[in-house]
Amino acid sequence: MSPNQKKASETKPENNPENKQYSPSVFRISPIIRITLITFYWALLIPLPFLAKVSSTPVSPIILWIGISLGFIALYGALSEQVIVDDEKIQVAYPNWVPRFFRKGWQLHWKEVKDLKMRTTGQGGLVYYFVSQSYDQAYLLPMRVVGFNRLVKLVQNYTGIDTTDIRPLAQPWMYLILFGFTLLLLLVDAWTITTAINQGLM
Repeated sequence: MSPNQKKASETKPENNPENKQYSPSVFRISPIIRITLITFYWALLIPLPFLAKVSSTPVSPIILWIGISLGFIALYGALSEQVIVDDEKIQVAYPNWVPRFFRKGWQLHWKEVKDLKMRTTGQGGLVYYFVSQSYDQAYLLPMRVVGFNRLVKLVQNYTGIDTTDIRPLAQPWMYLILFGFTLLLLLVDAWTITTAINQGLM
């Protein structure tokens, strides 16, 4: 092999780590969390239009249905959060149909990450914030996504910050318990509404 051929082979793009393209990793909110919160939302609010009709309140059931539907759209949009991680940055994004004034995403380049600070919530849980070097601003580390352990490992790989002790904000079994109580609430709602209809109250 001639020196020129050898030099060319050493500089092929596929053999140069700097030219490798890494496909981004996308993390979404856990289906357990999404299903539980959406079901809980409907279990709480479905009876309201029926109660408004029975009690003859000044608020029209139609207005309540419209408000409940808009609230569901807002909840669904908030639960459509995506965390996108590549070799340059971490980004929190939402679908295009979600208005920016309602849920505004953010992105932070790894080279701008100064630290990962821990904070205690009002309920005694722990949350973590990215601290930026360029701005006096903190970014909340998403903690309700599927594959959270993989996410924090990527954060550690790209920033060098030790994430060994970071755990999800809530364990799946907590949402399973809430989902169980939500199903019971739905059964009570169904029984109440059915009884009212059978008695001619609606």
